[in-house]
Amino acid sequence: MNIACVGGGPAGLYFSILMKRAFPETAITVFERNKPDDTFGWGVVFSDETLGHFREADPESFREIERNFAYWTDIDTFFRGTRVRSTGHGFCGLSRKKLLQIFHARARELGVELRFEEEIAVRDDAALADFDLVLAADGLNSALRDRHADVFRPSIDWRKAKFAWFGTTKPLDAFTFVFVENEHGVFQVHAYPFQRGEETLSTWIVECHEDTWKRAGFDAGDEQRAVEYFQALFAEWLDGHPLLTNRSIWRTFPTVTNETWHHGKIVLVGDSAHTAHFSIGSGTKLAMEDAIALVDAFREHGQQDLERTLAAYEDARWVDVVKTQKAAQTSLEWFEQTDRYMNQDPAVFAFNLMTRSKRITYDNLARRDPALVERVTEVFAKANGLPPDARGTYPPPLFAPLTLGAEGKAQVTLPNRIVVSPMCQYSAIEGTVGDWQLVHLGARAVGGAGLVFTEMTDVSPEGRISHGCAGLWNDEHEAAWKRVVDFVHANSRAKIAMQLAHAGRKASCSRPWEGDTSLTGAEAWEAVGPSALPFRANWHVPRAMERADMIKVRDDFVAAAQRAERAGFDLIELHMAHGYLLSSFLSPASNQRTDEYGGSRENRMRFPLEVFDAVRAVCTRPLAVRISATDWMEEGGWTLDDSIVLVRALRDRGLDLIDVSSGGNTPEGHPEYGRMYQVPFAEAVKFAVDVPVMTVGAIQGPDHANTILAAGRADLCALARPHLVQPQIVLAATVQYDHFDYPWPMQYEAAKPRPRDEGRR
Repeated sequence: MNIACVGGGPAGLYFSILMKRAFPETAITVFERNKPDDTFGWGVVFSDETLGHFREADPESFREIERNFAYWTDIDTFFRGTRVRSTGHGFCGLSRKKLLQIFHARARELGVELRFEEEIAVRDDAALADFDLVLAADGLNSALRDRHADVFRPSIDWRKAKFAWFGTTKPLDAFTFVFVENEHGVFQVHAYPFQRGEETLSTWIVECHEDTWKRAGFDAGDEQRAVEYFQALFAEWLDGHPLLTNRSIWRTFPTVTNETWHHGKIVLVGDSAHTAHFSIGSGTKLAMEDAIALVDAFREHGQQDLERTLAAYEDARWVDVVKTQKAAQTSLEWFEQTDRYMNQDPAVFAFNLMTRSKRITYDNLARRDPALVERVTEVFAKANGLPPDARGTYPPPLFAPLTLGAEGKAQVTLPNRIVVSPMCQYSAIEGTVGDWQLVHLGARAVGGAGLVFTEMTDVSPEGRISHGCAGLWNDEHEAAWKRVVDFVHANSRAKIAMQLAHAGRKASCSRPWEGDTSLTGAEAWEAVGPSALPFRANWHVPRAMERADMIKVRDDFVAAAQRAERAGFDLIELHMAHGYLLSSFLSPASNQRTDEYGGSRENRMRFPLEVFDAVRAVCTRPLAVRISATDWMEEGGWTLDDSIVLVRALRDRGLDLIDVSSGGNTPEGHPEYGRMYQVPFAEAVKFAVDVPVMTVGAIQGPDHANTILAAGRADLCALARPHLVQPQIVLAATVQYDHFDYPWPMQYEAAKPRPRDEGRR
């Protein structure tokens, strides 16, 4: 097999080494347009886990890498005059130039031909004709990829932050973050050692928001001015050491994705296929792991059926790459908005930084660095009225109480921060709930949740999603719900909340297990909405509401809220999310009215705010609203910025809690699912509007909840599916975290664990 490797970076060189090692008879030529030592950047970073992969792939090159790297286990965060050191992290730094030199030597040893200062004519089919495989390792601006863009379908997302790579002779013994705010804005440093000995060198990356970059005048492109500016700004941490340059121009990070990575005999690896933000140190790691996977595919499937082999490579890699890119994107976005965190306690800020990408969580960090987590836990507890337990230990954040409601009005204090999210059960009879809801909600309350939400409960018969939906429009419904409320109050410390809704254009549908589509014939009823637009193309068309319809719906919400108060609910929530009636008024994707209730954002907000005002006027209990923070559409939908405007308006009208979800308003939206995937929306609202915030969405248990709470991203964590698997999540958490002071139901006391010393007595 004759292979051309276009590009002499880590991806191409490492593939050449591994391929030649596995198949010595293979002819491999690497074409690199630059000189051997002409490389951008200073150092590369690998984690302990990554090093293990390289050790197995090629022990010979690994030994040279290991012999030359700088190793450390700590992360220093300098913030507001304080250094917070986190330990238990294994990293190594290595000169990028040295890494390439190691690969050059190893490739030549194995018989790979290296051609420097030579470019192959990638747009000339004749130049590629003699090769059986062409490796597109030519980086971010890959000419091979762009030539076949109609097949690879690349996408590049250019971000708003600016960064520049510098070096320094300042010795570092930890991964170092520095955050400084001046008259221009917030500047942050990502720094790490990569060369030790007689010629100590460290990478010193400076990053800031584009607005800060412009205010500081760096858009003029003066490299020397940048050096002087940052040597002065970071003088305290540079200790007299200079900043060094190597193409230290300002850049905007591009996140590259491709719909496929192979076409004919061309295969993408490294930055030509995908990029991940440097804040999680993954560019070189991804490139080298691509090389490992591609050679593994050749080992398994051979060289004869190239399509099968390249498809196997892509199948083996894409999930890990997507996970890495998601983590990198989350990390990237965190650094884009560090100005919002500048008032946090230094320990909390460091914890926030450590857990930003979701790869490190509260429990994970507690194993790595228990001292830091204990410190953050104490800070959170003292700030939120959570006393130490009988042993003097501060319990994890999820156990902190939270009081909702304005002073001087009816307030409710939740015993902890875990919430049972509303979950439709589709098991009511003509709107009346029964034993199923009693057991379903009662079990979660007895299981220790601080707040238990009912399922979406509709304010009128025509406002139901399905025939099985719960209602609160008559005395029978009120009595049935009171039975549930009374059980929760009598048998648990939990508070219980009623979620009121009208399904709007998503009404008159079958239950999920019956097809989850619009009803027809005698079973159906008329659906209404802001406009005569069906939710899906094959669904019923709702009738566009007239003013009389709006008045009736508003009054139905008011009547239902009054019934909820009489039934004893501790909190009432209005459902303005997921494409139900009030949500559909908010979004331009579903509201195309031309009167005062459509068009501008203020007009689209008018009816939902009218309903809120009417309910607020009669409601003495704390009042919450659930919103979809975004429609997940590139254009034409409701956005996070819109949500912040809405939440401000709700707060000014007496909102006590905002429940931040997303999506559901239109099938045109494309949510990016993943662990805690909606938390960034809740966090954005929390830092923009002074109101308690509840977050929801793939929060998988106490560990995630503690991570979110300790970092200050939300005030409450709502869990849905985890409560279906384990109704006793909070009771189990008291065992997991040795929180023996937390009360259990009397009937369960026999199973409650005791401290070990008490057990011996």
